[in-house]
Amino acid sequence: MKASRLAAAGTVAATAVLALSAPAFAHVSVQPEGAAAKGGYAVVDFKVPNERDNASTTQVEVNLPLDHPLASVMPQPLEGWTVKVTKSKLDKPVTAHGEKIGEAVTKVTWTADGKGIEPGFFQKFPLSIGALPEDTDSLVFKAVQTYSDKEVVRWIEPQKEGAEEPEHPAPTLVLTAATEGGHHGAAAAEDTHAEKTAEHTETASAADGSDTTARVLGVVGILVGLAGVAYGVMAGRRRTTA
Repeated sequence: MKASRLAAAGTVAATAVLALSAPAFAHVSVQPEGAAAKGGYAVVDFKVPNERDNASTTQVEVNLPLDHPLASVMPQPLEGWTVKVTKSKLDKPVTAHGEKIGEAVTKVTWTADGKGIEPGFFQKFPLSIGALPEDTDSLVFKAVQTYSDKEVVRWIEPQKEGAEEPEHPAPTLVLTAATEGGHHGAAAAEDTHAEKTAEHTETASAADGSDTTARVLGVVGILVGLAGVAYGVMAGRRRTTA
């Protein structure tokens, strides 16, 4: 009896732990494909799980940060979904990477053409974004998830430092330090190209010099050969005369 009671208590405790931890796995989140380096470009995936047992997710809306507007935002075509990109004029133009931005993409909306994300499944929604800001360590995106039964869940609560995770946290993209492959990549590529061009030029010059030397030696050889033939002919004539 004691063993069965302990087993039952353990089952209840395990169920409670899973019930409490389940919502953490059901949050709308954002992750980069590779690194999201400051000053560079990145492809990020918004992962949207279906939290309901009796409804499908039919629309996903992602709002981009206005405090760090992105000059380039491009969605990837996704089968079964229609995507709409919304641009808006900024209340106050900002300067990023030496470029003045007065208008930026402020919202991307995916609407299901069919059933959408059914219960028990999730979907990734990719975006190519950049150039990423250099004056912050993270970007907060507010997401809105709509279900087939018209229920709307707003993932818009920012995570405050030192506080517990909110009930509906906003997807947050963590940025890494700038690397050679980031916004300095183009300069590095130009330097590499210049080095290769210089090497090619030096090699070509060396080849041209060797070719010229070979030609000169060839001509000298021909002249020496002709002189030898002429000397032989003259010597033959002298002997005949003698």
